[in-house]
Amino acid sequence: MLQVNRKGSLGLLLGGLLSGPVSAQAPDTAAAMAPPRHSVQLVGVGRRPQQDVVDLYRTLFPKTHMAAHDSAALGQGRKFVWVIPAIGYTQQTRLLAQLTGNVAFQRAGANMSTLVSALSYTQNKQIILTATSSIWNPGNRFNWVGDWRVMHYPQSTYGLGMHTSLDRAVLMDYNYLRVYQSGLRNISKDLYAGLGYQLDYHWDIVSRSDGQEVDRISYYQDGVRGESVSSGPTMSLLYDSRGNSINPLGGTYVNTVLRFNSQWLGSDNNYQTLLVDARHYIKLAPTSQDVLALWSYNALTLHGNPPFLDLPSTGWDTYSNMGRGFIQGRFRGKNLLYAEAEYRFGITRNRLLGGVVFGNAQTVSENSPLASGTLLTARFDKVVPAIGAGLRLNLNKVSRTNLSVDYGIGADGSRGLAFNLGEVF
Repeated sequence: MLQVNRKGSLGLLLGGLLSGPVSAQAPDTAAAMAPPRHSVQLVGVGRRPQQDVVDLYRTLFPKTHMAAHDSAALGQGRKFVWVIPAIGYTQQTRLLAQLTGNVAFQRAGANMSTLVSALSYTQNKQIILTATSSIWNPGNRFNWVGDWRVMHYPQSTYGLGMHTSLDRAVLMDYNYLRVYQSGLRNISKDLYAGLGYQLDYHWDIVSRSDGQEVDRISYYQDGVRGESVSSGPTMSLLYDSRGNSINPLGGTYVNTVLRFNSQWLGSDNNYQTLLVDARHYIKLAPTSQDVLALWSYNALTLHGNPPFLDLPSTGWDTYSNMGRGFIQGRFRGKNLLYAEAEYRFGITRNRLLGGVVFGNAQTVSENSPLASGTLLTARFDKVVPAIGAGLRLNLNKVSRTNLSVDYGIGADGSRGLAFNLGEVF
């Protein structure tokens, strides 16, 4: 669930972990005390109770006072709070230091609500402050979704299309403000519709190739230097039958977002985009928590030319998780299609340690320059796959939050480790 999964990364948990129930005002209705429709299950394989790192710590150090935590606490109106300092290494950032906060709580008859914030500083002098939220009202009547970021983020890009190479990178240095906020109302069982607003503002953009400033990349000029603004309202349709977005054991998620970037709201260009993010989770046996997870992520430009940094790109989904095995920004184009499958299984019977194997494939549309200097969107003519495997450490059995470490290998020669707090999707 954390936006620090820069492709090719290795994260190391330092400690300073705070995990446990924090008192909140309990609901005053009898129904609130009953298990919610999507309740948290803490029974492992063969009905053996799950354990996490808190249970392990209490076992190893029984004289240390640490409050027990279980699923009943969520029904009592409590919140679970994590504060995690970490260090890591990524291809895009090199060494990084990070402080992450994670709050999970559950209201009466509602899905689990989550608030995640992270502050990172990297060896490449990048500063990244993120805050994402998914808040459910009692009974799942409303879902409030936010994605806010402030970043100083020098990074490499490799041009447009699938026929690019890692050794011909363009360094882009810029500052970035993202404000995505939407509200969705329940219109049927597990079905929501809503409106929102999205802003992508990049400033102080400088692009360099071989030490020289450039004003276009792969014939593309919009948003390559100076500043760029994409601003517009959104219309969303969401189907979500998952009980826990951090680590689903079943259900389906389909999010469709139509965005209208408009000059009258400050956008540089009038253009429209469509995002279709679909995920499905199959629990393989009633007595097992092994899951087959499927993901399809598709970002399409319906009309107009987005600024360069707002074009769909590897690793620039909401949680920066798309494309394990590839460096962030590896492929970029006006249209992106992506698919991934992952098998999640337990290694220990108490689910303290688990594992995954995965495979993914992605493609972006090629673009051809016209005499007028604009771009004509062409066909998808190349698909690049990746495969990999990873380990999972159960940090919190209540929210089912795992520490994830994955190694992926891409077909174009890319490879690397990826660190994540929570499942990748």
